[in-house]
Amino acid sequence: MTDPLPLLADLIRIDSVNPSLVPGGAGEAAIADYCHRWLEARGFEVHRLERRESRPSLVARRRGTGGGRTLMLNGHLDTVGLVGYAGDPLDPVIENGRIYGRGAYDMKAGLAAMMAAAASAGPQHGDVLLALVADEEHGSCGTSEVLERFTADAAIVTEPSNLEITLAHKGFAWFDVEILGRAAHGSRPDLGIDAITKAGHFLVALEKLGTGPAHPLLGHGTVHASMISGGEEASTYPAWCRVTVEWRTVPGDDPAGQLTALLDRLGLDYRLHPGLSREPFEADPSWPIVRTLTRSFETVLGRPPVIRAEPFWTDAALLHRAGIPALLFGVDGEGAHAATEWASIASLRHLTDILTATIVDFCGP
Repeated sequence: MTDPLPLLADLIRIDSVNPSLVPGGAGEAAIADYCHRWLEARGFEVHRLERRESRPSLVARRRGTGGGRTLMLNGHLDTVGLVGYAGDPLDPVIENGRIYGRGAYDMKAGLAAMMAAAASAGPQHGDVLLALVADEEHGSCGTSEVLERFTADAAIVTEPSNLEITLAHKGFAWFDVEILGRAAHGSRPDLGIDAITKAGHFLVALEKLGTGPAHPLLGHGTVHASMISGGEEASTYPAWCRVTVEWRTVPGDDPAGQLTALLDRLGLDYRLHPGLSREPFEADPSWPIVRTLTRSFETVLGRPPVIRAEPFWTDAALLHRAGIPALLFGVDGEGAHAATEWASIASLRHLTDILTATIVDFCGP
């Protein structure tokens, strides 16, 4: 069996900050180079995808002997920034059963576990694909590029999930709501229409807005205002105010329709500008990959797994939309995007063992 801990320590040492989040960030080239060498040395056929310069993704294939199902394990190479981390973010500190460092939890532990598991499982009847992707923390260009060339019968995204099986997560939709007024001298309220005050009415109503029926795993969608700007100068009635709204969606939500209805009900003069949006994700508990992972979990740990949902979005939604049954399963730990980040070493090894058993079961005879 391949021990994932030394591999994880090496991955933490490599700066892979997403440059779309942090201008000047190192990007994924160095960590992709390391993973490429590691996987090739263990007999994988490695494909490098790099539509965007210095933003590579890798797909490593362990070819099967034929007649089995193909399983994809997906994980992202990029991390958020290093500034503000408590200590050296690229020094993998091991202490009290934990490994610390930027990306330890989100999600280099998942990368190390899936690489070690695929190496340990060896060839099966079906193929094993490791998708090590760029840019998940921003625009998900890596998984999008992978899906143009590769498919599978099922996928596991090894995002951290506290060793619980995640079968659903929320989507999101961003909007710029531009509230319109009329500019006038500050001494002439008879001529001016204050767009900022009008936006205040919108914000109060937004806070009270219901977001639709609850989902059995995800609960209700949520909506909040995240940025605001408006006006030109202190002595002028503001002709505009722009509010950026984020809606975290569950299946069945219609954020554009609900925002339009709210703005119309308030009688505002407005323009609604949709931005980036991603669909929510929901797996079917009857899928073969769910049943296989559940069996492997019970075999390794001797108890049934906890089923959960996540409030955040992941690349699992892109896999699902491409017709690949997918779910999330990853390590225990804390500190995604935080000043201190760690992964449980015990959960790292459990994850590796469970993924190894899942590969053998799903891709075997």
